[in-house]
Amino acid sequence: MPASKRDHLLTTAEQLFHEQGFHATGIDRIVSAAGVVRMTLYNHFSSKEALILAVLEARHKRFMDSLDMAVAKAPAGQATRHLAEAHGYWLEAYSQHGCIMLKAMGEFAEHSAAIHALATGAKNDFLQRIEATVVRDGLGHCPGLARRLLTVLEGSNTTVALLGVATALADTREMIDLVLDSAMRDGA
Repeated sequence: MPASKRDHLLTTAEQLFHEQGFHATGIDRIVSAAGVVRMTLYNHFSSKEALILAVLEARHKRFMDSLDMAVAKAPAGQATRHLAEAHGYWLEAYSQHGCIMLKAMGEFAEHSAAIHALATGAKNDFLQRIEATVVRDGLGHCPGLARRLLTVLEGSNTTVALLGVATALADTREMIDLVLDSAMRDGA
């Protein structure tokens, strides 16, 4: 079944926003790349801001769903490592230009409270997911562990664009192992 025009616009806009930035990508560029007329975009989204919010919401849902699936399949005691691997897969498949939420936070801190809040909320959701995963692995008694893991994973969002996917993910795996091994040792 072909994607709806709305879904096609979301996919096209997401790709352009991610590769070129939000402010650098105009409505004319989006409708041209999507092969639709401007009115089609405005029939689905009342403004560029509404389009950006919809793109970020859809992307965040897909990201969180991918983490949840990985954690659900993890054997006992391995949920956090599976979450980290799912994050790495996401970077490799969808975020080689860095994190679109961090881009949104940077571009809209002074320009749109709604977009900035959505992106910040997505990062808080990610931290909460890590916290729940740490608890599932029996490491809930390790203060600050989820924050340290978030720091490592968020660092990979930045370094993937600088160092390349293979290096960034190899370094991230090594750091995740060090942080988790230390927590297990200290908590034992």
